[in-house]
Amino acid sequence: MIEKENRRLRVGVLGCGPIAQFAHLESCVKARNADLYAICDAAPDLLARMGATYEPRKMFSDYDAMLADPDLEAVIVATSDAYHVPMSIKALEAGKHVLCEKPIGVSVEEGEELADAVKRSGKILQVGHMKRFDPALQAARDFVHNDIGQILALKAWYCDSTHRYTNTDAVQPLPITSKLARKPAGNPKADLRQYFMLAHGSHLVDTARFFCGDIVAVRARLLERAGAYCWFVETEFTNGALGHLDLTVAVRMDWHEGLQLYGENGSVLAKTFNPWYLRSSEVEIFHEKDATSRKPLGADGHFFRRQLESLADAALKGAPMRGANVEDGIASIRAMVAIARSVETGERVELAAVTGAV
Repeated sequence: MIEKENRRLRVGVLGCGPIAQFAHLESCVKARNADLYAICDAAPDLLARMGATYEPRKMFSDYDAMLADPDLEAVIVATSDAYHVPMSIKALEAGKHVLCEKPIGVSVEEGEELADAVKRSGKILQVGHMKRFDPALQAARDFVHNDIGQILALKAWYCDSTHRYTNTDAVQPLPITSKLARKPAGNPKADLRQYFMLAHGSHLVDTARFFCGDIVAVRARLLERAGAYCWFVETEFTNGALGHLDLTVAVRMDWHEGLQLYGENGSVLAKTFNPWYLRSSEVEIFHEKDATSRKPLGADGHFFRRQLESLADAALKGAPMRGANVEDGIASIRAMVAIARSVETGERVELAAVTGAV
């Protein structure tokens, strides 16, 4: 049982759909330094069910009304992608800190608009790249930043599985749904290239940046075959390291995610599990100086709760922001747009030059 701190961030969750149910509502209840102060959803039946289950102090059917509450300090934007930017901007303009689900937007211009809002507000915006709070990956990143020396190359892969829902349905409760849920105009899955890149590619790109820093340019290929989509992305990093990213949806095998990183003073091997298992990655860190390996356990695998606690530490105590900020979010969008343009043209694409949507 996590011991609660006396001063806790008062958080409101916007959206009571599956991502809120599986990740954010429980995180607010379990966090050592945050409370589930409010929930908001346009569907009255869903709002009532989640209110009865998680017992927030307040419930709202109107987002503006929730933002007008002076006791509310932060908002988790747990909505469809199309609402991420406008709902985050509203919260920032109301003087609230924000944890926004990834991706922060679908276009470079959206991301820049949000960055401007963050600067004007003086508030914290953290992007929900929760893999940054996998404790075993954090240990590996510390080694990479502090001890590995020059990075030679990174190979990273994110391969969704045809069996992922069979696996997750066995360990998750059924999500509560509503016919009155507010949905964006159009079907987000109408363009599967865009949908898979936003939903899954955003994780892969952020993991690459988490370990190796900024991406300068990409050259990408895409093969669509037998109902699967496979992107191979040659990646150039600012530090000169080479990168190869593999995004495949979906492989005919178990969930397949991880990375290999080779450096001057050692290497990192990581196997990452389906996030809904809430299980830290299996990581092996090899130290060249004494030819030994270590494997951090990472016993606390609740990445979603850990990212909220990090936001609360930053908001309440002025602690350094350890999660992805709005500039990281824009960098992810730029990388995904560059990958899409490279697939279309067959050419190397520099991230600084791209505009438009994924």
